[in-house]
Amino acid sequence: QWRCPKGEFVQNFDQGNGSIINSLAVNSDGVVFSGADNGSMRFCDWKSGHCFQETETIVQPGSLDSEAGIFCSTFDQTGFRLITGEADKTIKIWKEDDEATEDSHPIDFRPSLSRRRH
Repeated sequence: QWRCPKGEFVQNFDQGNGSIINSLAVNSDGVVFSGADNGSMRFCDWKSGHCFQETETIVQPGSLDSEAGIFCSTFDQTGFRLITGEADKTIKIWKEDDEATEDSHPIDFRPSLSRRRH
């Protein structure tokens, strides 16, 4: 994370599983999406860096597991739908779960007292 306009370093976002991040996207609500070469998808809070959701993409039937990579991503103008371009030659549009609540998807957030800087 960088602070503009001077480009001062603020903190790292931990990918957690050691995969290579190919794509980042941020919406107006401060949600940061990262898509990786192994198909892992992470959604984090921009201010705190806390990852509140992790999942993996779904490979197109007939594709190899190695074609799970996410090459590009963007949020649509509303910020509610995520569009990804993937290694299996597909473009996928993801939407929020309308049924999700704080009870069905609890957030276990324990912020550290200091920001990690490496």
